Amino acid sequence: MYIRAMISASVYCEGARVSNTTTTTTTIPGYKEGTWSIDPTHSEVGFSIRHLMISKVKGTFEKFNATFVTAPNPLDSTVTASAEVVSVNTNEPNRDAHLRTGDFFDAEKYPTIDFVSTGVREVNGEFLVDGMLTMKGVTRPVTFDFDFGGFGGDPYGNYKAGATAKAEVKREDFGLTYNAALETGGVLLGETVTITLELQAVLQQD
Repeated sequence: MYIRAMISASVYCEGARVSNTTTTTTTIPGYKEGTWSIDPTHSEVGFSIRHLMISKVKGTFEKFNATFVTAPNPLDSTVTASAEVVSVNTNEPNRDAHLRTGDFFDAEKYPTIDFVSTGVREVNGEFLVDGMLTMKGVTRPVTFDFDFGGFGGDPYGNYKAGATAKAEVKREDFGLTYNAALETGGVLLGETVTITLELQAVLQQD
């Protein structure tokens, strides 16, 4: 299988504009078309944010799902994903309870965080997945850096794909504005949240 990229250029020849289009291909070993479901036991939805302006606190969402549809041209592939807000886990129960309140995610009113892809690009040999992220009722465009780990079979006869995806978002863009001033100066929480996805998906059998 391959990724096909169309590259267009315009040049001027004796005063006339001439368009020139070339096609390049990139091989992806093991690539297969089809529908893939996330393997939750070998995947992780994580995030991190700066805390006290001196270090980062990390967390995960323990309940999530995702579906990937790989197309004949991989750049036409799609992904939809969702995480349950109540499953947030930062290894501190009181903090997790606070994150579920209206100060942050408001889990009762907005029970899921959702992502729907809008396109896949290859830029300088790197894959980017564009899409719309919905959190706390606000939908904004987000781009994930997508690092393919590869494709292969497991001991149980399943065909799998692996990847790591990362993106950065401004939490205030999604209405997560809670913060507190520190006596020593600065604020409790940083503005930028880094989302890190460790993904393993299973190709569905016909």
